[in-house]
Amino acid sequence: MSTDMTWDLDVIFKGGSASAEFTTFLTVLDEDVAAFHQHIREQAKAFQLDGFVTATHQFQDIAIRIREAGAFISCLTAQNVHDTAARQLQGHLNQSRAAFQAALTQYDAILLHLSDQEMADVLNHPGIAEVAFAITERRQRAADKLPAEQEALVASLSVDGYNGWGELYDTIVGRMHMEVEKDGKVDRLSMGQASNRLRSASQADRAALFAKWEETWAKEADLCQPAINHLAGFRLALYKERQWDSVLREPLEINRMRHETLETMWKVIEEHKEPFVRVLKAKAKRLGVPRLNWPDVDAPLGNSEKSFTFAEAREFIVHHFRSFSPQMADFADQCFERRWIEAEDRPGKRPGGFCTSFPVSAQTRIFMTFSGTASNVATLAHELGHAYHQHVMRGLPQLLTNYAMNVAETASTFAEMIVSDASVQSANSPQERLNLLEDKVERSISMLMNIHARFLFETRFYEERKRGIVSTERLNELMVAAQREAYGDALGSYHPHFWTSKLHFYITGTPFYNFPYTFGYLFSTGIYALAQAGGDSFADRYVGLLRDTGQMRVEDLAAKHLGADLTQPDFWNRAVQLAVNDAEEFVRLAE
Repeated sequence: MSTDMTWDLDVIFKGGSASAEFTTFLTVLDEDVAAFHQHIREQAKAFQLDGFVTATHQFQDIAIRIREAGAFISCLTAQNVHDTAARQLQGHLNQSRAAFQAALTQYDAILLHLSDQEMADVLNHPGIAEVAFAITERRQRAADKLPAEQEALVASLSVDGYNGWGELYDTIVGRMHMEVEKDGKVDRLSMGQASNRLRSASQADRAALFAKWEETWAKEADLCQPAINHLAGFRLALYKERQWDSVLREPLEINRMRHETLETMWKVIEEHKEPFVRVLKAKAKRLGVPRLNWPDVDAPLGNSEKSFTFAEAREFIVHHFRSFSPQMADFADQCFERRWIEAEDRPGKRPGGFCTSFPVSAQTRIFMTFSGTASNVATLAHELGHAYHQHVMRGLPQLLTNYAMNVAETASTFAEMIVSDASVQSANSPQERLNLLEDKVERSISMLMNIHARFLFETRFYEERKRGIVSTERLNELMVAAQREAYGDALGSYHPHFWTSKLHFYITGTPFYNFPYTFGYLFSTGIYALAQAGGDSFADRYVGLLRDTGQMRVEDLAAKHLGADLTQPDFWNRAVQLAVNDAEEFVRLAE
């Protein structure tokens, strides 16, 4: 049984960022993108149904290979933030994506100008019918955008403008480190390692480390401030030209979600904050402080947090997955055995965790830094949930595998819930139950409070950015105000430079990379409640739901598989109640 904590990328492209095989892959990809664009130009001049069907197959083939390349480069840059060759490959791929996007803009323009009869012929063609949802969606989205020539120009300018600011942020983080002294020894930590150490059981260590963390990010604020401002400025300028009146229009459409659903979700959350405020107060009392400070929110209660080896984490996760689905457990075990997981705790890695798929290779890779905490085990289960989602969608056409982030977070959070709930239920004493429940409740606080703070900050930041550049000082003020509101003013101190330290604010492909996490968390909570009542048969029903995530809007998905109306509070009330139950039990045990 493999317990290797590093992943194997050579089975995909041998040689890392110096891979000759990958260089050839990119060269062929560029040639095929150019050929695809030429085919689209010909279709634009003289539309032919069979030719358009061929173009649609080319589209899907290239999209799969671009995703393969993007996944490989993401893995390279994550495992070694100092890999300059990998960053150069990222620049190459950005150019390839821009060229592909320019061709797709023309593809969409063809769709937009088809007559109703021609569109019906396209959708009814045997080579297209299976992906009719995706084709119809592309046509509708194209109708909301600028003319094709202007959108192509936007895609071209994005490479060195919009995307360039995101790459600058990656460069900033890549060169950052923290020097931390303890017991007369100085450790040089990557920001990912430092982030893990913020969960220290020692309050003094947490306070000292967080002060250093804030200081380190504050030094980079003068670079992060223009980056976040220009990212937002680019979006706002584009939205203005498209005559979009809300900054939420794009993220909601990306997530196939109605504004009424988002509003209802946040309203229900706001109505259920008090139990989680009581959790924070109970935790402060246990830690012997008047109020929790920011680094205390995720701190363990005392020194009793269970520690796991990587092998133990594997056994724990696979065992509890098996209680829900043998298929899910076998897949997770395969991820460990085939070295699809990068978990080693070492310098030079980027912070955070992710899961990415290699659709050409029919593989997946998971990235994280594992230091043996219960939280690490939950994170690993979370990423394995993402991987399982990708796995069950195998065999579907590429156009039906493009599920949105909000439902992507559903699969990951569901997997995490299986593991965390099972661990709580297996506790042998009230103290052990409290320790295990603590991590579960922390996840709820993260989704219902921390993510809410990010959403409030970003919403208000965009409103101020419409009037001009937002200063570092004002960004800090907006951040603290959002945190204070989201946490019910329950903390003694906050994290002013959170906007510099959180990658999600700088991801160019997905604006408002926050509320989909909360949606996924509560959506999966609702599904989990059904799974508990559904018995063994629910595992197959769950796979059916996951396979539909790339071809339905979320309201339709919930109606079909759960019989729920997401624009109304009933579903959200039932979902949040499970988290409230955990919070109330935590307070009882803590007091």
